[in-house]
Amino acid sequence: MIFLGLIVALAAVVVGVAVVLDNSGNAQMSVFGDEIPGITQQWHVFMAGAVVAIVFMAGVTVATLGFRRAMNMRRELRDLRDEHEESLQTLELERRKLQQALAQARRGMDDQPSVPAQRVAPN
Repeated sequence: MIFLGLIVALAAVVVGVAVVLDNSGNAQMSVFGDEIPGITQQWHVFMAGAVVAIVFMAGVTVATLGFRRAMNMRRELRDLRDEHEESLQTLELERRKLQQALAQARRGMDDQPSVPAQRVAPN
């Protein structure tokens, strides 16, 4: 999207410069050496310039929107990566605590003397 906007803006600039450099008469307009038919008055030239300006602004707008979108996506991706890292660190800390608790529980069971099971005679 950024690339498309920049291409459109560049095309508008090229056309605008070509119109300015190629027009020396009062009411003639030529672009890249070819005369544009239907341009006979000065306001026609002005309107052509306005159209070029509108196309240029549209291209800049598209490029800006694409740039903002790309930056927002990068920011969101970076935030998600950070959140994922924090989640992994929290889970790792919990795992260590649980391993320590399990080790303590196992040591506690080893310290207690085992009592043999008693058989009870059936009545």
